[in-house]
This record gives sequence, C-alpha cells and structure tokens, in this order.
Amino acid sequence: MIHRNNVPIIGNWVNGIEKCNSNDNLIQKFDPNNGELLCCIKDASQMDVEYAIEIAQKGFELWSSFTPVKRGQILGNIVLEMKKHLNEIAECVAVETGKPIQDAIGEVNGAILQGEFFSGEGMRLYGKSLTSGMPGKYTHSIRQPHGVTGLIVPANTPIANIAWKTFPSLICGNSVILKASEDSPKIAILFAQLTQKAGLPDGIFNVIQGSGKGAGTYLVKDKRVALISFTGSTNVGRIIAEEAGKRLARVSLELGGKNPFIVSDDADLEQAVHWATLSAFSNAGQRCAAGSRILVFKNIYESFKEQFVHKAKQLKLGIDEGCEIGPVINKRQQQNILAAIELAKQEGGKILCGGVAPTTDKLKNGYYIEPTIIEDLGRSATLSTNEIFGPVATLHIVENLEDALDFSNSSEYGLTAAIHTQNVDRAMWFAQRVKAGVVNINIGTFGSEPHMPFGGFGSSSNGTREPGVEALEVYSELKCISFLVREKNIGS
Repeated sequence: MIHRNNVPIIGNWVNGIEKCNSNDNLIQKFDPNNGELLCCIKDASQMDVEYAIEIAQKGFELWSSFTPVKRGQILGNIVLEMKKHLNEIAECVAVETGKPIQDAIGEVNGAILQGEFFSGEGMRLYGKSLTSGMPGKYTHSIRQPHGVTGLIVPANTPIANIAWKTFPSLICGNSVILKASEDSPKIAILFAQLTQKAGLPDGIFNVIQGSGKGAGTYLVKDKRVALISFTGSTNVGRIIAEEAGKRLARVSLELGGKNPFIVSDDADLEQAVHWATLSAFSNAGQRCAAGSRILVFKNIYESFKEQFVHKAKQLKLGIDEGCEIGPVINKRQQQNILAAIELAKQEGGKILCGGVAPTTDKLKNGYYIEPTIIEDLGRSATLSTNEIFGPVATLHIVENLEDALDFSNSSEYGLTAAIHTQNVDRAMWFAQRVKAGVVNINIGTFGSEPHMPFGGFGSSSNGTREPGVEALEVYSELKCISFLVREKNIGS
C-alpha cells in the first residue's frame, strides 16, 4: 500500500501482489463515524480489468486441475487464517463500515462459518447416476467450473459478502475477480492476503478496485468472464442482467427488498417488539432483508406502537462498546435517507421518532440517522414501496391476516418476510402464501445461515439462490456423460 500526503492509496490485488492501477483517478473513502478521510482508491481502468481477467484465466487452468478435495483443504486453510486474524479483520470491518465492534466480530464469525461449510463441500461435490432406456447405456452427471467468475459485492456486510460468493466459487474450481465496494476497499485486500498465506496459488483470487460504472462495467461486459454474481440494488441488477445477457453470460442477482414484518393479535408483544427493532434497525437498517414495513393487527396497533417507539428511542448510536446502531455507509446515503423521510412527511407520514441526523458533538460529523418510525403513510406511498437501506420503518394497520398478506404481496419485491403469532395454522397459512424467498416465524426478517438457500421472488432476485448447496448450481455447470457397454467386447 502506498501513501500520498499521509493518505493510504489502495490498489488492485492481481497475481498475488497489490498493484497500483494505471488510472490516476482517485475515489475518496471517508470514515462513516466522523467524516474524516480514511483512504483513497485508484479507479481501475479498462486495461487494469483486462489484465486481471488475463491473470484469472491462467489461474483457472491450475485451480480447476486440483481435485475438489484438495481445493476444500486449501479453503480450510483460509478459514484457519481468518480465525487467527479475526480481531484484525473485525477492526477493518468496523472502521470501514462504522459498525460497533461487537457487530463486526459477529460478521467475521459468520464469514468463517461460510468458509467452513464450503470447504467441506469439496468432499461432497456430487453428481448423479442416471438410468437409460437403451440397453447397456450407463449415464452419470458431473459438476464442472465455469471459468473466470466476476463477483460484485456491496459494503453493508463486506467480509460476509466476500465469503458468501468467494468460497462457493472457489470450491467449484473457478477463479475469482472480486470487484470490491468503493466503501470497503481495504477488507478485500486483507482477505486476499489471507488467501495467499493459506496457500491459495497466486492468480486464482484477484481484487479490482473502482467505481461500478467503470471497473464494474468492464468486468460485466468482458466475454472472458463466464459468470457475474452481484449483490446490490435492483436498479443496478437490471443493468447487469441486460449487459451480461447480451453475451449470454451466467448471472446471479441478489437484490433489494421491502420486507414485511407481521404482528398478529395473538403475538407475544414483547418478543415482537424485540424482533421488529432488530429487523428494522440492526446494521443501521442496511440489510436487503431489513424489516422496513411493520404491519400490525388493528386491535393491538396502539399497544405495539407505544412499545416499539419506546424501544427505538432507547437505542444507543455510536461505535463504542454498548452502542447498537452505527452510521450509514456514506454521506450520499445519509442525505438520500433524510430526503426520503422529508418526502414521506409531504405524503402524509407522521414521524413518531427520529427522522433527523443527531447533532451531538460526538455524532454530528458522522453519517448517522436517528432510528425512525413513521405512521399514517398510504400503502402506495414512496416509502411504503421503495427500499431505503437505512434505519427507517413504516408502521401500518391491517385488519386481519388476509389483509396483511395482500399488503405484503403488493410489493414488486419478494425477499424475506416475518410473522409473529402463536397460532401454527396462521403461521403456516401465511408462510405458504406470502411472496418471499425466506419466511421466518416469531423471529426477524433476516437470519440466513451458510447451509440455507437465500434469495427472493420478483424484483429481489433472478431466481438463483446463495448460499447453501444451492450455490453450487450457480457456480458450476452440469455435464451429462454416457457410455455404452457392448457385450461382444466383454470376452469369456
């Protein structure tokens, strides 16, 4: 890493070394907690991206020749390095994202679990034996890698997002080019260094830095990149799908959500308030699985509202020990959220708490938003339908379960949903009918684990699922092999 005027300049990681990009354009990265300049990244040029792809192609030739078992052993070594450097990784995540340190540690542990699961898949990269209608014909399927994979990740949970895509791609035998988020550039380089320490041959895991419109676009358009896996906004996902579709590249998209959290009139209110608070406000609301629409049965609405608002007001902002909500990732996002809150007020919304940036000396320079709850918005209002990606939730009255289902399914999204009820019949009726790829009962709207498929319906996904064994369908191709046994060749 080089420095300019005492500011770190972060470049690409290609073929096992950190390499400064040829482009002199610098993108500034600020500390979300205090607004101070943390580092700059060099915006990768088309030539930089093409070089990374060339190196990844050579890396693929070697990596795909390893047995899946050997690949799994190397991934296991990466996991061991992550465990050794857990505190260093967590500190990097905390600084770049503004997470309280305990949240950053939890995220790193989740990434480690991801690595543990997929390292074991090296011994379970199963195909199938198939029957045939032709006498003497024997058929089986095998999994083979795509080649060079382009992985584009956001900054909301940076090390988890990297692990989410990198481990399944590598176990299947692909090489990787990771397009790091402009808001979490250093964690990508740190992870790359750990893969090298673990014995991953150079050129198999590579990192490019830069803007989505620049480096990201070059990656998506290059015909040598066999698969693009993207996590981010639905609008950008549509652009990627269109561009990659022109060359029939494989695409996996995990996109936005406007996730409903249902509180029935037989719910345990204390638990419902607890999980609604976590769903709406943890990670400063920066989750695609955030519960940003809280739908409450009419006859318990006032009671729930009182407890929910009280709980939100008790949440402590900051990054120190005991703090529960950090800042949002950058100034632009903070201003977008504040503008969305103002629009909600114009559309008839009533602010029950929050709605502003804090003004205390300790927080005023960071990108903080006070936990915000808004009621009285119509179901078609902008904030009732659009993902905001911040600590903002809207409260809505529903008449009954059918009304809650109708409102839930009115969204273009369909990522996650949660319902709180003590009635199993109600819970399963709702779970079977709600338009969502993940449905949780009596917990929050989030909570995917490494062995569970995650993805959504509608504008939340293009139908793929990561992680779980379902991710193997994303990162490998199926090949069907048949052979004919001829009895005359058997002999006596």
